[in-house]
Amino acid sequence: MVNTTRVLFDEPGPRARRRIALATVVAAVVVLAVLFWAYRGLDASGQLALARWKPFWQQWAVAFLLQGLWGTLLVTLASALVAFPAGTLLAVGRAGRRRPLRWVCTAYIEVFRSVPTLLLVYVFLFALPGVGLNLSIFWKLTVPIILINSAVIAEIVRAGIKALDRGQTEAALALGMTTGATVRRVVLPQAVRLVIPTLVTQLVALLKDSTLGYVVSYPELMKQANNLANNTKLLFQAFVVVSAIYIVINFALTRLATWLETRIRQRTGARPGGAPVAGGPVATAVDPVHDLPTTVAPH
Repeated sequence: MVNTTRVLFDEPGPRARRRIALATVVAAVVVLAVLFWAYRGLDASGQLALARWKPFWQQWAVAFLLQGLWGTLLVTLASALVAFPAGTLLAVGRAGRRRPLRWVCTAYIEVFRSVPTLLLVYVFLFALPGVGLNLSIFWKLTVPIILINSAVIAEIVRAGIKALDRGQTEAALALGMTTGATVRRVVLPQAVRLVIPTLVTQLVALLKDSTLGYVVSYPELMKQANNLANNTKLLFQAFVVVSAIYIVINFALTRLATWLETRIRQRTGARPGGAPVAGGPVATAVDPVHDLPTTVAPH
């Protein structure tokens, strides 16, 4: 199989490689200069003094931030538990053959992919209570995140469905499986496996969306950091500490996505683009009569 990078981009020659190396060195020097300038400025203003960081090592401050971290993880987990299954169902509906259902799913996905999450949070905060729908602050934050991210996840899963060869579905139907059984037992397992790394990465977006908790005064990590900064008058230090926590969490999620992608590639014998390599395993459908796996050769 032709390497995708070589199809999309020409291999850089010696002159181009020298220009790339020179640009890399220049960029590195500029970044180091900016970092040094920032360090000198912070040191001169006393922001790096040990006394200004000590409050964040105390038990009360740690407990305060842990409360915010728990609130952030709770919103992220609740949103993921609803948005991922809902997004999968929307993807199946949009990729299906029933026009009314496809139109409804398509309309939902296109609308909520276009609406900013912050705007939807304001709708739940100010508009809906006026018509009698007044949720708790947790759900005023979580429901908008679910509505937006389920539409995004639907497109991710639909991309996985579209990436599958039609022969998978045709072979399953030829074995006598119903359309619903084909989707559940043949199409979705393979499609989700293809996009698992992207779905894990989407958790980063869910985590970032939880920072909108300040709008509804929900005690998530960013809101707690803001309260901590107001109480200690150490704005810079508070947000550096919280930024470090977000970086650690997001880095862990990114590494998890990379690990999953590597594991899936090793198990399926697939190239980075998702196509099976020569001699790699082929997909299987399940014989509905004998409940035995039946080989489905890729077309």
